[in-house]
This record gives sequence, C-alpha cells and structure tokens, in this order.
Amino acid sequence: MKKLWISLATLLIAGGAMAVTRPFNASITPNVAVYDRTDRIEGLTLSIWGENEQTSLALGIVNGTTGNSAGLSWGYILNYAENYKGIQWAPINYVTGDFLGWQGALVNYTGGSMKGLQTGVVNCAGLLTGLQLGLVNYAQDGQTGVQIGLVNLIPSNQWFSGLPDELAPGMIFVNWCF
Repeated sequence: MKKLWISLATLLIAGGAMAVTRPFNASITPNVAVYDRTDRIEGLTLSIWGENEQTSLALGIVNGTTGNSAGLSWGYILNYAENYKGIQWAPINYVTGDFLGWQGALVNYTGGSMKGLQTGVVNCAGLLTGLQLGLVNYAQDGQTGVQIGLVNLIPSNQWFSGLPDELAPGMIFVNWCF
C-alpha cells in the first residue's frame, strides 16, 4: 500500500512539472526570461538569447529551440534547434536532429535528415532530401537531392557507377543522388 501512495505522489508531482503553453516570451538568457525554458511558446519570442520549445516567430540575437519546434527563426547571430520545421535565417543555423524547410545563412548544419532547401556559403546535412545551394555543399548521404556550388560532396555516392541516379562522391558545380 505504501508503494501505491509513493507511486501516486510521484505521478502527481511529475504531472505538475509538464510544460505549459504560452503565447509570448521575452528573454535576456534562457534563465532570465518572462517564462521558464520548459514552457512551450506558441506565438512570438523576442530574445537576446532564448531557448524554448516553440511554434512561433522567434526574433533575436540567438534563438534556441528544444524538442520538436516549428515556425520562423530570424537570428542576428545564431539559430539552433533539436528538430525544426519552418524557416531559419541567421549567419549560422544549427540543427542537431531533423530539419524540414529552408535554412538561409552563411553556414547551415543539419545533423539528421534535411528535407528542403539550404542556401549559404557552407551547407551540411546528414541525409539530404532537397536542394543545397552554396559554395561548399556536403551531405553524408542522399536520398533525393541536388547540390549546386563550387564544391559538392556526397560521400555515399560511388564514382559514376550509379548513373543517372547518382554522380560521384565529389564534384564541382553540381552533384546529385536519386
């Protein structure tokens, strides 16, 4: 019986710690903000440096998103996220997981699956499904993708053996995988 009460108390306490949805957040840092970093923002975020899970318009110097976030992130220096759907515009865009949408910047990085468009000086993706436009484009692997730039690298491609579905591991001007 004692274990039942302890389990019930633990469940009630954990249930109270779940994220709350807020329509707006403003932050100086993730810990100095109108709302806590565990709250989900669905609306507008204004930050010097912010970090929440969100579905919103995020305007700031550094925009950080956690979990599965979506929207438009416009950062003066950096946008970073775990998983993101939407548009990221900043000099540096960094997603550790999956990205769906458009990353536009100097440097774009998606560690997982990148579906959509990357436009920048350097573009990097784990799994490319879409288009990379930049001086240097890199995709560890490609599902259905095209790279247009000065240096285009897809290491999983074999040297002209899979034509027309794939070109080569490294090419100038254009490379693809289908």
